[in-house]
Parts: sequence; C-alpha cells; structure tokens
Amino acid sequence: MGRLRLEGKVAIVTGAGAAADGIGNGRAAAILFAREGARVLLVDRDRALAEATLAMIAAEGGESLAFEADVTKSDDCQAMVAAAIQRWGRLDILQNNVGIGSRGTVVEIDEAAWERVLRVNVTGMMLAAKHAIPAMAAGGGGAIVNISSIAAMRPRGLTPYATSKGAVEALTRGLAADHARDGIRVNCIEPGPVYTPMVYAAGMPDEVRERRRKAAPLGIEGTGWDIGYASLFLVSDEARYITGVVLPVDGGVLLTAR
Repeated sequence: MGRLRLEGKVAIVTGAGAAADGIGNGRAAAILFAREGARVLLVDRDRALAEATLAMIAAEGGESLAFEADVTKSDDCQAMVAAAIQRWGRLDILQNNVGIGSRGTVVEIDEAAWERVLRVNVTGMMLAAKHAIPAMAAGGGGAIVNISSIAAMRPRGLTPYATSKGAVEALTRGLAADHARDGIRVNCIEPGPVYTPMVYAAGMPDEVRERRRKAAPLGIEGTGWDIGYASLFLVSDEARYITGVVLPVDGGVLLTAR
C-alpha cells in the first residue's frame, strides 16, 4: 500500500460538525483528511456536532479531537491552534468552512444583520488564518482552503451573502500573496448548489431540490463529498504548485445558469 496523501500532517477543520449523520462540506473534508492520514482538530461552535464527526472518523480508525470554538472570537481561534499544537506538535492544514446565509438587498437588510454575516463569513476566516499561519510557518509551511460560494459570481438576491463570499475570495488571494514566502499555499473553493445538511435542515421542497440539480449542465446533484474531495486535493502535495486559486465545484452551473 502506498503512502497516504496526508500522512504525518495535522489539520484544523472549522465547521466540522453537521446535523445528525449528514455530510456537510466541513465534515466531509475532516473525514477525508483523516482517511488520508491526517490527525484532525474538529472545530465547531456546537461540540456535540464535532463529537459526531469524531465518532465517524474513529469508526474508520482515524485520529481526531473535537474542539468547541467560535471563530468570530480571536481568543477562540488562538486556543484551537494551541490545542492542535499541544496534542500533535505541529499544524499543516486549515480548512475554513464556517459560514451563514443571508438574503435580500442592501435596502432590506439591517446593519446588525449585515455586520453579522461579514463577521461570521469573513472575519472568522481571517482570525483562523491569523493564528494558524505562524504555527504553519514555524513548521516549514502548510495549506489553507477557504470555502466561498458561486454566489460571489452570481448574487441573485443574496447581496449580503454574496458580498461576504466575494470578500473571502479577495482574502484568499491576499493571504496567498502575503504568505507564499512562508511556504503556505492558500486556495478557495466555490461550491455550487450542493445538497448538504445546511440546505435540507431548512426544509427544501423536493421540487426546488430537483430544479437545483437540473441547473447543473452535468445533470447531477452535488454533495458535501464533492467539496471535501476538492479540499483534499488542494491541501495535498499534489497541489504544491497551486496557490491563490478560486475553484468552482458546481457541476458547471456558472457556465450556463441565468
């Protein structure tokens, strides 16, 4: 058997939980990282959700640790990095997955809601990176993947959310440029209309789900696994010459959808 793709590496996945036994983007990435040999710190604001992911990883023989944190708080982000270092002695990978949705126009949204979506979706990733990067640099480098959305390219009534995701993509490019000298690669994934617990927990009608599937030229429904596999590639050494990239994982929706 060949060497595992992330053997010997330590990863932090924020937003690593998901409802019940569902597979969201963060849980999928965490499971796949562990399958490939990484030891994974599972960060979630709800510890029980992170513990559920831990149980899934443990059932496959992987190693992980659940950690409760709110990524909008700098002290929590500092603590999660410290926990990974204390447990495993290094940090190589950060997958920034935490995000919330928001609808409407700038006329309709109130300032508090606007500021909240930006703080959760953008500042949370900045704070996680702020504390992770020095630890990665001390170990000779690493890889960060930020989760954006194709909404950054086609807002469609989601202006606050789309604005936050556009900022995530600008942040990705800035981090990539600033920290390449530290051996740190930073890339971004734009999920399309994937079917994850965040979506179906909101009670999406079957006809809407089918319309979303048909929106993709490939004619198939995306899942959290698709985002997880893209993350796995981007954090692996196979992507060693890739940084500052925004990768749509959307079945081709951006190519054809109105």
